[in-house]
Amino acid sequence: MNWIRIYSHPVTLVRLTGVVDGISLLILLGIAMPLKYWAGLPYAVTLVGTIHGWIVMVYLAAILYAQIRIQWNFLWTLASILAAFIPFGNFVLERMLKRKQEQGLFPVKPIPITWLVYAIILFTFLDLFTQLPVMTTYALALGASSMLAGFIVGMYSLTNTIGNVMAGILTDRWGAHMIIKIGLLMTSFSLLLYNFVEDVMLLMIVRFVHGFLGGLIVPAAFTYMANQTKSEKQGSQSAITGSFVGIAAIIGPAYSGIMASRTSVPFVFTTVAVLGLVLFLGALLFLRDRRASRKEAAEDKRKRRAGKLSLNSDMIRAFVGALSLMFSQGTLAYLLPAHVELLGYNSRVSGTLMSMFGIVAVAVFLLPTNRLFDRIPPVYSFATGLGLMGISQILISQSSSTAALYLVLTLYGLGFSFLFPSINTLLAHGTTPENRGQAYGIFYALFSIGTVASSWGLGLLNISYVSGFIVTGCMLLTCTIGVLVTAKHRVAKSESMHV
Repeated sequence: MNWIRIYSHPVTLVRLTGVVDGISLLILLGIAMPLKYWAGLPYAVTLVGTIHGWIVMVYLAAILYAQIRIQWNFLWTLASILAAFIPFGNFVLERMLKRKQEQGLFPVKPIPITWLVYAIILFTFLDLFTQLPVMTTYALALGASSMLAGFIVGMYSLTNTIGNVMAGILTDRWGAHMIIKIGLLMTSFSLLLYNFVEDVMLLMIVRFVHGFLGGLIVPAAFTYMANQTKSEKQGSQSAITGSFVGIAAIIGPAYSGIMASRTSVPFVFTTVAVLGLVLFLGALLFLRDRRASRKEAAEDKRKRRAGKLSLNSDMIRAFVGALSLMFSQGTLAYLLPAHVELLGYNSRVSGTLMSMFGIVAVAVFLLPTNRLFDRIPPVYSFATGLGLMGISQILISQSSSTAALYLVLTLYGLGFSFLFPSINTLLAHGTTPENRGQAYGIFYALFSIGTVASSWGLGLLNISYVSGFIVTGCMLLTCTIGVLVTAKHRVAKSESMHV
């Protein structure tokens, strides 16, 4: 059965599906398109385009499988994706991959457990982002008033904050792996409850339960990742983790918006629940507490019960960064669509602008640039990211063309890509395995608080959209100056102690 081993090799699958994708692209461009425009047969493009779309999805799945099993340089993954959109690109790539494969450069490796945790993080944020485009309209369709619909949407963030804090405490007591499993199972069941919602009151109850249970997973998952990562690799690891948050932010709203229009909101949440249940089974089988003996486990449990959270400079910076990051994100979500509309553009432009910053951030997270976060002290990458985001907020207020807005959102995405890994690294450095869960619980509770505080705070100020961006930008820049001043003061104090 040697041929099965050869043809099931991840790189072979990428090569074969890539060639099929290349052929279907040529048929689409060389045959179907001329038939549509020259022969008046539009169904040719519809048929071939649909087939090509499914082939592309299989090809992308093969690329993902290769990335997981081969763990090759991400540039190969990027090249494989780009080849799908370039005529004859797949054929050139196939020759290159075949040559490297024959040289034995792509050995299959066991699937690292971190990929399961990445998938769990992706699920958690998909759960969050799939709600954004559909929940308000869903509440209104059930008969809620505009004010009540806003309360129903905010209910999730409120109870999610409580869930975050509770998860942090329980993670330090029971272990991250246990809370992840409980969170996956309970969140999946809470998503299925939407199928039984028939009126506004039931929706409020389900939102309350869903928000609380959904808050259990994130602190535990990030604690697990931090505990399994070496101190000097926390920066790049946080960047990779952040990329899955970014991917969820890109595909979640698009998926739910399209699927809800064709099916229903409960169906969308059911599909997300199925993913959660699959991951629960995976966690049940493979996610373990890595301790050698019962004696060691008992000692670890004793330490966890004794682990108390005491604030230090790294932890405070991480908390301030989390609050600032999500205040900025909340401002963007609250003001950007209205600002774009005032400039005379439609909602599609604001959607693509939000996607732009996400794509830039994910690219920085996944490309070799993520190694910068291991080399640059996190306090300086923190200040860089926060400063770029603050400048971007002010520049948005002064931008009146789509070209300028896209450039500014690119700069904003760069700032986000520096800030997110740095605050996670600071939190990991400022905690121990015994109290890290509590810290991450507070950290992600501040995420929810920051999002709500921005819309409420700017609403209470009753200022224009332009002024809202300027106020937020000035707040972020003030925090940046504070971070730099305290960092220099700490360095000066350390040097004086060594004299």
